Amino acid sequence: MLQISELASKEKLPIKFLEQIFTQLKSAGYVASRRGKFGGYSLARPMSQIKFGAVIRLIDGPLAPIRCVSQTSYARCSCPDENHCGLRMLMFDVRNAISTILDRYTLADIVEITLRKYRRDKVTPPFLHRSIPLTSVLPQKTEALRSKRRGAARNRFSGSPGSETNNHPPKVR
Repeated sequence: MLQISELASKEKLPIKFLEQIFTQLKSAGYVASRRGKFGGYSLARPMSQIKFGAVIRLIDGPLAPIRCVSQTSYARCSCPDENHCGLRMLMFDVRNAISTILDRYTLADIVEITLRKYRRDKVTPPFLHRSIPLTSVLPQKTEALRSKRRGAARNRFSGSPGSETNNHPPKVR
């Protein structure tokens, strides 16, 4: 559980500002709240299902640098010929690049990248208590995938039924 007052204090942000953001996140289904002394906010869906582009659009609005290239809040500009405007074509490319990158990454991706860099530099993340090992907050899919690969490799070389090294024809009854 994350308490807004704690986040506001650490990040030196106004509580009212954070409340507005968390209200938006809650109404969009990204976070859930719990009232009470030990209440606060927590993720309402897995980190792997939270795309950065969608969250930024929710909080900040369109990703387009100018409105005449926006997909969600288009407004005609003062240019006499939008179809041949070089600046508009450039900004269209900028909007597409921003959108492509932000829509590619999830919260899980960013957490994994951040923790990988902390591990590489042998630094304890400031948001973790020293008693919590980094592996406890890393996505488990990486280790599960490694175990699955090891198991598949073991089966391949063990001569078990269905493995590639089993050269005996199946028994027919």
